[in-house]
Amino acid sequence: MLSVSFAGHAEDKAAHKLKIGISFQTLNNSYLVLMKKSLEEAATEIGAQVLVTDARNNVSKQVNDIEDMLQENIDILLINPTDSVGVQSAVMDAKEKGVTVVAVDAQASGPVDSYVGSKNYDAGYIAGKYLAEKLGGKGDVAILDGIAVVPILERVKGFEAAIKENPGMKIVTRQNGHQDRATALNVTENILQSAPTLKGLFSVNDSGALGAIAAIDASGKDVKMVSVDGYPEAVDIIAKGNPHFIATSGQFPRDQLRIALGIALAKHWGAHIPATIPVDVKLVTKENAKDFHW
Repeated sequence: MLSVSFAGHAEDKAAHKLKIGISFQTLNNSYLVLMKKSLEEAATEIGAQVLVTDARNNVSKQVNDIEDMLQENIDILLINPTDSVGVQSAVMDAKEKGVTVVAVDAQASGPVDSYVGSKNYDAGYIAGKYLAEKLGGKGDVAILDGIAVVPILERVKGFEAAIKENPGMKIVTRQNGHQDRATALNVTENILQSAPTLKGLFSVNDSGALGAIAAIDASGKDVKMVSVDGYPEAVDIIAKGNPHFIATSGQFPRDQLRIALGIALAKHWGAHIPATIPVDVKLVTKENAKDFHW
């Protein structure tokens, strides 16, 4: 995992106390809560002020939240969009005010300075490849989908590509669990009923997977599931050898946030920065789950 230190830079470069705004798609998510904590820790290192908002998966609220932060004269905006296209107007307003804008975890439309996020296609692909191996390259599988942001779309594309490499496998249904534990449980129950020959399931994130695994375990069916994120609870289930939840493509939210902040600071201080910074993912299985953590 990458370590990024910010101490010692702000005093020389900033004539006033740096003000950083971050807009999250939701904070009802331990992955994003860890990002928030990481930002607050890093901001303490450089003596910066942090403004945090929670869009609660509502793009209109997110746009309004960002407009409010712009009124507070933020220097940097880190945006984790709930709708990649829907936040474009807010991104444009931020740039018009001279604010450095970096999207984190999910890309945002508009003139963002950079985007830092996981290799989401790879996350879906390695999960799908592992599932195919465990199923012997045969069987019906389903997708437990989520909101239509680029990371989720890319994960699904990667998974689909892995499955297409196996002629004996077929994706029989794709239903939306909205990346929510309770919703995913109900949706998975419906999938299990409507697809009696199902052998595998791909969840686009671990929140959904935690609901799905409850439905699968209760069903008594031999359905194997893979996911994406690396949530501690999900990793613990995998580490304990659950026969159904067999792997998750682990991400590194702390690294993503600190890289995003580092890139934003570099841009704010006049450096040239790359448009996109991809962050590696790691397949977490029973064999290595005990050693994995965010």
